[in-house]
Order: sequence, then C-alpha cells, then structure tokens
Amino acid sequence: MLTVSKGRLLLLAVTAIASLHAQEPVANGRRPAGDDEMRYWLENMVTYHGYAVDEVRSATGMSTEEIEAALEKFGIQRAEAPSQPSTALRMLPYPGGRHPRIGFLEGAIDPQRETKVSVFTPWDPKSYAVLDLPEAIWSNLGLTYLAHTHIPTIWDERKESLEIQEWERREDGSLFSERKLPNGIAFGTHVVPKSDHLELKMWLKNGTSVELTDLRVQNCVMLKAVEGFADQSNDNKLLRQPFVAARNEAGDRWIITAWEPCHRAWANPPVPCLHSDPKFPDCPPGETRTLHGWFSFYQGTGIDAELARIAKDWEAQLRSLQH
Repeated sequence: MLTVSKGRLLLLAVTAIASLHAQEPVANGRRPAGDDEMRYWLENMVTYHGYAVDEVRSATGMSTEEIEAALEKFGIQRAEAPSQPSTALRMLPYPGGRHPRIGFLEGAIDPQRETKVSVFTPWDPKSYAVLDLPEAIWSNLGLTYLAHTHIPTIWDERKESLEIQEWERREDGSLFSERKLPNGIAFGTHVVPKSDHLELKMWLKNGTSVELTDLRVQNCVMLKAVEGFADQSNDNKLLRQPFVAARNEAGDRWIITAWEPCHRAWANPPVPCLHSDPKFPDCPPGETRTLHGWFSFYQGTGIDAELARIAKDWEAQLRSLQH
C-alpha cells in the first residue's frame, strides 16, 4: 500500500491550488480566432517581442498547455528575432500581456492594445518603442476617449462600454484603425512604414449636432523596451516643438517624434515616454479634421542637423498631401 506523508500531502495540495490559480481566466486576454490568427499572434509575441509563455497567456487568455501545443504545432520558438528589413521599419501591432510602461502604472490600468504599435529599432531587432495612437482625446464634451483605465471618460460616466477592436493589417504593411463613438464622433489612425521613418495620420469626424472644440490629443511614445533608453528622467530628452526626442546613454542614438499642429511638447520621466501632442482645429457638425505625425530613429551625434533635415523633408511631404 502506497503511503504519503502529511508534509507531502500539503505540498501536493499547495501545488494543485497554485496550478488552478495560474489557469484562472485572464480579464484582458484576446484569444486568436483560427489557425492563421493564432500563428500570426504567436509569432508576433514569441519571435519578435520575445514573450515567455506566461506573457502569451496574459495576452491571449489561453492555458499554458494550449500555448505550448500551438507553439509546437506551428514550429514557433523563442529565438533571435530576424534582422530589420531594408525596405521599411519593422512595426507590429503591440500584443498586450506585457505592460509597456516601467512606472506610473496606476495611470494606465488595463492598457488596450488596439491603439498601440511596436516599432523596432534598426540597430537592435529585440528593442522596440510602443506608440499609443491615440492614448487620449479631449473635447469640449470632456474626456472623449482613453486607451486604458485611469480617469473616467464621458462613456464611463454614462456607464457605456466601447467595443474591443484590433488594428487592420493592410497588404502594404501599414496599420489602420477607425472607431465610431456612441455619440457619432469617429476617429482613425493610419501608420505607414517607410525605410527610415513612419508616416502618421489621424483624423476625426464630427457626427454630432454640436461643434467640437478644444480637441486635444495625447499621443505617447513609450521607451521601456528600447535598450539604453529606459532612463526615468528628462536629462536625455530634447523638447523642441513640434519635435520631442530621446537619446541613449552614449548619446549616439536617438528616437524622434513630432505632430502638427503641435499643442504641447513634453516627456513623462516615470513612464518614460515622449509626447508631441497635437490639437485638431475646431470641428463643426459633419466636418472632418486631420493631423499628421512623424516618427524616426537616428544614429549619430548631429541631432540639430537631423531635426533640420526632418523638418525640411516633412514640410515637403505635408505640402504634397495638400495638393
């Protein structure tokens, strides 16, 4: 007859409880639908973002056993990420399951992934910045949209929930999103990868019966996952409206963002993150307003000349878009 000591029984019971706890449902998990989506998201998380199984579970809500079986089925393993393509910066929808901030986490509870894009650095395929486009939109109606939980939006106050969305992945490699709010306001974002920068476009259409004013937008570039850029201070930040930039510890690599028309250029050390926050012009009922943004990496020490070059090139791009 097999006998088990009281200590062994206690250990087995604790292990069983821990196992059950580890497999509890994940509140913010998004399970991929079908084999194609499963393969895409697992490659996104494991191959490119370097996720461990527990992070995949947080992002998908799948059990450990399901994840391990799917990884084996599709032949996906955590390995050295592929090098950057030469034709365009690598960008992917941010998969969630790993908080994109280092600090001020109480200011971003349950971050939603449908506004977030990972952009991988040309010098290190494992390092990436996370762009939140938009993180928030304010108007004369109040806080009209927020991509996480922090302070109540006008929809929280009305006890109305917004549906979960995902980026539309287009054949040209760009990412597109559009959301219509319960009161008829619609807004969208288009992110287009180029060889040395991202073209960013955001628009808002007023489907209400009143004019929208004070249309401030908060767009965030989070630096947690970029090696050498996680300093939680503004000592390595440059604020030159509309440009906001961060440098690495050696001072020879930079991350640059800008939006026009820029309302406020700033950086938040605890996160750490960059903000070139734009503002839509006032928007009467039935009309649409548009914003344009820039994001790029730079390797070198001539940041002043690089910003001057970007300003010239970007101005030419914006002129071409107006014709």
